[in-house]
Amino acid sequence: MSSVAGWDAMQRGSGPRAPLNRRRVVSGALAGLVWGAAGPALGSTGRPVVVASKIDGEGALLGHMIVLSLRRLGVPVTPRLQLGPTRIVRAALQAGEIDAYPEYTGNAAFFSGTDADPAWRRAATALAAARRFDQANGLTWLTPAPANNTWQIAVAGKLARAESLRTMADFAGAVRRGLIELCASAEFVESPAALPSFERAYDFALPRERIVMLPGGDTAVTLRAAAQGISGVNAGMVYGTDGAIAALDVVVMSDPLGAQIVYEPAPLVRAEALARHPAMAPALDRLFSGLDLATLRRLNAQVAVDGDTPEAVARRYLESVAP
Repeated sequence: MSSVAGWDAMQRGSGPRAPLNRRRVVSGALAGLVWGAAGPALGSTGRPVVVASKIDGEGALLGHMIVLSLRRLGVPVTPRLQLGPTRIVRAALQAGEIDAYPEYTGNAAFFSGTDADPAWRRAATALAAARRFDQANGLTWLTPAPANNTWQIAVAGKLARAESLRTMADFAGAVRRGLIELCASAEFVESPAALPSFERAYDFALPRERIVMLPGGDTAVTLRAAAQGISGVNAGMVYGTDGAIAALDVVVMSDPLGAQIVYEPAPLVRAEALARHPAMAPALDRLFSGLDLATLRRLNAQVAVDGDTPEAVARRYLESVAP
């Protein structure tokens, strides 16, 4: 899927993942509040840095973190959070209408039309490939969060413990023993990059009569079905950083063979904005390097499960890690 349509099919961070709390409007007012006491204005003259995000809960959460962190530095910021899906936000960045937004390393595989390259299936090589590709576009990928938001499969905790299911190799064995009933979207089942990729890598074939296939891609639904055994389901598709994982008794299968592209969130910034405000890069590098998988799941749960706003969650987290 190297076309523009492929971006929207595969993009991490603009699907229907956060029920009720994924606001569809630009939420700039609250983001204008300063996180803590503002530091010295480090080269803050000139036009503000325009920070955007995608429309989903995680995108808004990370976008608010970027806004608040830059204001902590004294960098002037104009927020345009929850601007739209990948296609819209990427185009705005390339056109110079925005200066930065949180993107996923794996999406560069589709921007570049190189999604078949195995480099995208390992975190370090995916980041290097993304940086090489976008350097020519005047864009810089800063340090990503060590949290892979790729497609994964979660198994009901009871079954996973009884059968010692921890990896996709274990999952493949359970499929062969006829133990798995999967709930997933039509895209996950049919896209060559999703379930078929797992089947090829781990040498199994899940009978389609053992799949409850949904027209939408809401992982809150598929996770709940797996955890609660709805319609006999005991496994569900999931994104790696989904907040509901922390609230449900499920075990997410690891992917040691790298069947899936790696999607680690990172600030993607226009090089010109970094040149105007050189303190941005080290500050955002420190911020994102601390957002490991457990942390990002916990923060996403506060939005998707507890009903808090992305801005409030971002502010509390930054206050908790402020020196």
